[in-house]
Amino acid sequence: MQTGRFFFYFICAVQLFFAIAFFWQWPFVTNLWPFEGTTPLTYIFISSIFAAAAASTFWAVASGNYGALAGIGLDYLGILAPVAIFSFRLGASNDNAQLTAYGVICVLGALFGLWLFWWSQRFPLDTTWPTPRPVWWSFVIFIIALAIVSTRLILQIPNAIPWTITPELSVVIGWMFFGAALYFAYGLWKPYWPNAAGQLVGFLAYDVVLIVPFLTRLPTVPAEHRLGLTIYTAVIIFSGLLAIYYLFIHKPTRLLG
Repeated sequence: MQTGRFFFYFICAVQLFFAIAFFWQWPFVTNLWPFEGTTPLTYIFISSIFAAAAASTFWAVASGNYGALAGIGLDYLGILAPVAIFSFRLGASNDNAQLTAYGVICVLGALFGLWLFWWSQRFPLDTTWPTPRPVWWSFVIFIIALAIVSTRLILQIPNAIPWTITPELSVVIGWMFFGAALYFAYGLWKPYWPNAAGQLVGFLAYDVVLIVPFLTRLPTVPAEHRLGLTIYTAVIIFSGLLAIYYLFIHKPTRLLG
């Protein structure tokens, strides 16, 4: 397990690196990113996904709750398998080797997610700590919202999220939301605190990355995106406060004892 722990810490470090790199849009990663028309806010959104993955994985490993990695594995699989197929199709139709290579990377990531889901099943979750009911019901709301938004994005319906994206990026981001919905759904299926804590830690990291860019954009956002950005910002604030309360204030569940 010591070797496994270092392996997962390495995964977290890589994810954190890419979160920072996408947030600041370092040429190293933007040149590797194969989808044209990616705006700065989209890069920040991708940063938030990497930050959430790193935070959730780090919590599960650092706390010894390896069974909580199963939901993260489902998240990887739900995002990367369909994005791989989509990338292969785009690469073949456009004769774009970079998209095809990205599809290969996504296949490897999806296989890692499948392995992670299978491997983590050997570690039973601590069932003595049920997920607090307000958290459980919040997850229900998150899943419904994520399912609606992901469907709209995958179908390339305009203004599904409150900033401008290309049709190709709409599909990719849609599958990112779908993977997040799977992760929260796993938390409903196994409603125990080790699962919920990892999900809240990941959500808090996601919120921290997005909150300032969203708040600074609100005064100047185009009219067609104003309502969407307001709702999205409200969700981020709510989920952030929920995570802070149960992770750091609520005595039975706070991480620092």
